Amino acid sequence: MKKNKISKNWLNKQRKDTYVRKSKIDGYRARSAYKLIEIDEKFKIFKDRIYVIDIGAAPGSWSQYASKVVKNGKIISVDLKKMEEIKNTIQIEGDFTNQNIQYKIKSYLDKGSDVVMSDMAINTTGIKEIDSIQTGELCKEAMIFSKDVLIEKGFFISKIFMGSSFNEIVALGKKIFKEVRVFKPKSSRKDSKESFIICKNLR
Repeated sequence: MKKNKISKNWLNKQRKDTYVRKSKIDGYRARSAYKLIEIDEKFKIFKDRIYVIDIGAAPGSWSQYASKVVKNGKIISVDLKKMEEIKNTIQIEGDFTNQNIQYKIKSYLDKGSDVVMSDMAINTTGIKEIDSIQTGELCKEAMIFSKDVLIEKGFFISKIFMGSSFNEIVALGKKIFKEVRVFKPKSSRKDSKESFIICKNLR
């Protein structure tokens, strides 16, 4: 009964959500596209002829936005799930944390990547602190990987949850990058603890 109540609440939220409706009109697979659009508008990240790695890409809305802006570059989309094709993208199906998948990503790079972005999150348990810690671990793994593949002036973007691991992630960002900002887009739901960490310029 409780599960049904949660499902109904979620469906009602979706019906009332401006960004859900907008994503259908604009052809994006998820409302999360607008979070990346806002990040790009604020931090001026995407342009033509750059290399982008999208970790935890499914269902593909971040890669969709990148493919519109980066027409003559390279976009590598990685996820555990198989995705429908997206123009101008290379898709890798597999676990990003697996070393073989990381080698495969690197095999497509004939130069360093300009952007590594991650909207990865674990399947939530409903216990916010545990969800925050586990999603934080994914963020840290993506950040450490970005150190290996980014160009010196590259960007790292990742979902981050407010919680016990927040300060640890920001501190790691400051060890790896010269510039670290935390930003909550307007399109991020008000009741969500998510923000995004935007890092630039490797140390």
